[in-house]
Amino acid sequence: MTTHREPLPSVLDTIGNTPLVAVHAAPEEVPVYAKLESFNPGASVKDRIGKYMLERMLDDGTLEPGGTVVEPTAGNTGIGIAVAAGQLGVDAVFVVPERFSVEKQRLMRALGAEVINTPTDDGMGGAIDRAHELAEELDDAVVPQQFSNPLNSEAHYATTGPEVYDALDDEVGAIVAGCGTAGTLMGMARYGRERHPDTYVVAVEPEGSLYATVVGEEAEEAEYKTEGIGTHDPATNELFDPALVDEVSQVADRRTHEEIQRLAREEGQLVASSSAANSVVARDVARRIRDGEIDAPYDSVATVFPDSSERYLSKGLYGSFEEWEG
Repeated sequence: MTTHREPLPSVLDTIGNTPLVAVHAAPEEVPVYAKLESFNPGASVKDRIGKYMLERMLDDGTLEPGGTVVEPTAGNTGIGIAVAAGQLGVDAVFVVPERFSVEKQRLMRALGAEVINTPTDDGMGGAIDRAHELAEELDDAVVPQQFSNPLNSEAHYATTGPEVYDALDDEVGAIVAGCGTAGTLMGMARYGRERHPDTYVVAVEPEGSLYATVVGEEAEEAEYKTEGIGTHDPATNELFDPALVDEVSQVADRRTHEEIQRLAREEGQLVASSSAANSVVARDVARRIRDGEIDAPYDSVATVFPDSSERYLSKGLYGSFEEWEG
């Protein structure tokens, strides 16, 4: 759990060591535990990669002191990078598709970053292209590129994975996490597989996303409301390693929406759609371990709740499914 008993020199020192909390609706025989990443100062799991990537890039000279980072992002990564950039003396510019959370974009600007919107129809691919164009136009500018930069998954290998395993005395049977860039799952999975090669690893995506096609499963592309995970173009998600994944599980938006509201009502968890999708799949994996359908080395499941619902209240996620804008 996040406990700091001594004064800290910087907000960057508060990143990580987030609470690991039981999901009450999981089967008693196979508990599910979720990392509550909203406890980070920028209120999401992406604070981890913001700090880790910028510090490593400054150390190796990829990023010059006083330089600029230009990143295509749906929002949380921008906030995480902006938190780090402001403390490390670099500028930040973010390229964000129009449809993503207005709250996130306001927070990026509040942290001193510039935000440039691209058309929703161009997707993240369009945001990536625009980010590289901007980096070429600016002096001392680099694109960390969370979708392809190994430092993304390394951050979770170095922090999130060890924190989970330390809390559970290395007894983790399965790791479940949603895939946007796939950095969180890949880092945790690599750490977990080193601890036990039979650790069961599940990637989570919304129905309509195409990660499943990377592991040879059929998936029909469609729009989805779940935000922060999934992909319409797996070619842009270079970090995803199918060799580290036992299963890709798709969750219908309606089921995710139900879980958003159940987690708040029954468990006091004010989390957003990617967290709810992770919860749905993690509980299902736990039931299948209990029933002998999955052979896992331990009777436990670890997942991640990437951020809170407060960043999405304007999208109506606590109203009816039809009102939820996604």
